[in-house]
Amino acid sequence: MVVKKAYDAITQLMYGNASYLSAKVSGSDISPALRERLRDEGQKPIAVILTCSDSRVVPEDIFMCGLGELFVVRVAGNVADEAQIASVVYAVEHLGVPLVMVLGHTHCGAVTAVMEGYEDESLAPLTSQIAEAIEGESDLERACCLNALASVERLREVPELMELEDAGKLTMLAALYHIGSGRIEMLDQQRGTTEA
Repeated sequence: MVVKKAYDAITQLMYGNASYLSAKVSGSDISPALRERLRDEGQKPIAVILTCSDSRVVPEDIFMCGLGELFVVRVAGNVADEAQIASVVYAVEHLGVPLVMVLGHTHCGAVTAVMEGYEDESLAPLTSQIAEAIEGESDLERACCLNALASVERLREVPELMELEDAGKLTMLAALYHIGSGRIEMLDQQRGTTEA
């Protein structure tokens, strides 16, 4: 079930992505007046986007959103570990955000590293979660999808988030950003994909 406010947020995000596909520059409002208003009135983002730190993945541009519209949590491999989960819970509970989107992407370096067997103890907090999520998958794009879906499932294990989703106050979903085309593909929770 998609929460009404979350549906509105998804619609706005997908409309923004459609505009992004043909855009050469972003027309988002970054004016001094908006910055002052956000300072004085606080933020009211429409969605939490948990995504990769990859420099090619910029949610504000991908969805053509301006200041104050998205609460972005970035970490290599878009994994949901303690700090990322805490950030999501903060945005949902304290800012009233109705939508959490885990945004994976094609050609993810973190997923590629796991698939190629790269081992580095300092990367274990990322790579162990990714390895568990992709379960030996050999197709990179499919592995990127599985990884994003696994992060949504980890978020669904958080009591505060699960309670809000069960009460119809929160929607959590996964999507895949195609680096080359700029297109967003919504992923279904059955570990398959549905193009949006």
